[in-house]
Amino acid sequence: MNLKPLLVVFAIAGTIYPLPGFAVLGGDAASVEADRASMGGSDLGTTAGAGYTVREIQAASGTAIKEYLSPAGTVFAITWSGPALPDLRQLLGAQFDVYTRAAAAQNAGPGRVNIHDAGLVVQSGGQMRAFFGRAYLPAQVPQGVVLDDIR
Repeated sequence: MNLKPLLVVFAIAGTIYPLPGFAVLGGDAASVEADRASMGGSDLGTTAGAGYTVREIQAASGTAIKEYLSPAGTVFAITWSGPALPDLRQLLGAQFDVYTRAAAAQNAGPGRVNIHDAGLVVQSGGQMRAFFGRAYLPAQVPQGVVLDDIR
């Protein structure tokens, strides 16, 4: 499946219909609630990890989204799993353009994206009704956080 035409459409749509700022990679903790409201979702609560906090949202689509916050209150990682892909433009924010360029240049199999850029890592896959993924900013991952715990 060729994703290039789809990525171009998303990129154009995003410039014509820009979204307001939400909790995005590199954003602050105060905007996580805006994500929940935008997705028509439910707040599933907050949990603490070793050196970070996780806010979980259940989107109206049924997709679970976890936003990982550093002790300084910065969103350094986001994960998702569920029946629908979340709005990656919203969640990746300024990193969305990096993501679309890297995904278009990648010759991955259908439904798979594996981007390891110096400033952004995105791993995503799945099929209809079973999507999963994670994105994080390597430079903003707090000291001592184990990347395998971000799932």
